[in-house]
Amino acid sequence: MNQLNLYHIFYTVAQCGNISAAAKKLYISQPAVSKSISRLEESFASPLLIRSSRGVTLTENGQLLYKHLDTAFQAIRQGEEMISRNDLLGAGSLSIGVSTTLCKYVLLPYLQDYITANPYVKVSLSCQSTYETIASLENGRLDLGLVGESDRLESSHLTFLPIREIHDIFVCSPKYLSKLHSQIGENGDLLAQGTFLLLDKNNVTRQYIDKHMLLQNITMEHQIEVTTLDLLIDFARIGLGIACVIGEFVQNELKEGSLMECSIREPIPPRRIGFAYSRSAQQSAAVNAFLGQVDCKEQA
Repeated sequence: MNQLNLYHIFYTVAQCGNISAAAKKLYISQPAVSKSISRLEESFASPLLIRSSRGVTLTENGQLLYKHLDTAFQAIRQGEEMISRNDLLGAGSLSIGVSTTLCKYVLLPYLQDYITANPYVKVSLSCQSTYETIASLENGRLDLGLVGESDRLESSHLTFLPIREIHDIFVCSPKYLSKLHSQIGENGDLLAQGTFLLLDKNNVTRQYIDKHMLLQNITMEHQIEVTTLDLLIDFARIGLGIACVIGEFVQNELKEGSLMECSIREPIPPRRIGFAYSRSAQQSAAVNAFLGQVDCKEQA
């Protein structure tokens, strides 16, 4: 019998306070219990129990051993319970790559519902560009990515689950538009005289806008580049220029009147965003649970 079994028998006897009761609980004979206790006492060269007709009591060393065994066995039970919960609830880990913009305006509601339903899943977010997310998905460093459709995505070996369309629009403050019209007239060319606030050229949204403008033979002469959509919105709100933003994400500003939409010749066609994942990798229970939730949410 190994040392761990001896500790378990001693622990059970100490809990029961009686060798016969411990033997019944352990489904072994009383002599086997007594022999095990004796072996443990021999290994310590010290008595652990004081036996009497009324049961057993712990010696000072027995109390010390019991205290530490109680901590150890509780930790083991907690580990077993966590494993059982993991199996029952589909717990595990889930890693998602997403831009700061899509994280703030799109991912959070999905994440909130998912974590509520799966509280034991370890979720990690990597806020990065769409191209970095696609590369990480292809290399197996991420489970999921919330991305916009792009040429890079189409050429990848990833599955794309679209969740909505988004519309890129141009907005500015009423004060800025009024000032610009006073300079060029109501029918003047905003593209020629306006200052345009755009995301940097490495951004998927910016590349989509540039592609559309090139097809329409449109040139935006005066530009200010920033790194995030929130900065574009803030810059436009204080009157620094005309910002190209995602319309769905500025609805509050449009309703309150701090921003207004500008008509710039041909409207930009809508595009889709959604969750991408490897079609070749076997998905974990945590990933499948998230994708199932997304699918149900979109069908509702």
